Amino acid sequence: MAYQSNGTTVQALDGMELSVRDREFFCLLGPSGCGKSTFLRGLSGLLEPDTGTIEIEESAADRPKSRLVFQEKGIFPWKTVLENVAFGLKMRDVPTQKRREIAREYIRKVNLDGFEDAYPHQLSGGMKQRVDIARAFANDPEVLLMDEPFGDLDAQTKRGLQAELIRLWRERPKTVVYVTHDIEEAVRLGDRLGVMTDRPGQIAEVIDVDLDRPRTRETLDFARFEALQNRVWSILDTVVNDTAGQE
Repeated sequence: MAYQSNGTTVQALDGMELSVRDREFFCLLGPSGCGKSTFLRGLSGLLEPDTGTIEIEESAADRPKSRLVFQEKGIFPWKTVLENVAFGLKMRDVPTQKRREIAREYIRKVNLDGFEDAYPHQLSGGMKQRVDIARAFANDPEVLLMDEPFGDLDAQTKRGLQAELIRLWRERPKTVVYVTHDIEEAVRLGDRLGVMTDRPGQIAEVIDVDLDRPRTRETLDFARFEALQNRVWSILDTVVNDTAGQE
């Protein structure tokens, strides 16, 4: 998969092979610029592959196939919280009363009760990201694609949003493909992790995260948690060293 940048063709992915299971939380990591975000855009339909295919199981007629959540705040600044969360439902012609009910339900689920009539400029960064997550789940896609959604947030806010995301995902299971550069975050969230090579990106290795849920401070197997992080670091070190040796 390639794209144009300043008049130059950039080969972002080459020989990328990956199968993501139904309703699993799959985290994707790799060196900066390896094609993680390009892969998500391919899954979402924003980019077309040069060769090969991207297949998503057939969606129910009343459900969208995928929804992409970016690191940059994707909500509309001229719409209220309620209008933002209900936007996807409106585009699918869900009746006004029904879509407002669904939107209010997910606003409550992300702890934004009382902010239904607020505009984005009145919200903190974490609150804006809650709105985007609520909008994604309210629209109920088969596949949720997340491109470093918490990358700009402080550690405390990030941890809280991770917990809220997992709670929503367990309440309403769906396939999640989650791009991150944060190894600890990937191990904390994922069922499996895909570690990519440098550009043009491929999958170097897929790791099963054999940690029970919920992964709270009280229940987490910290020894195994650390071992999995070290495994990812080892793969990334190998990927970077292999790339350096070819230059």
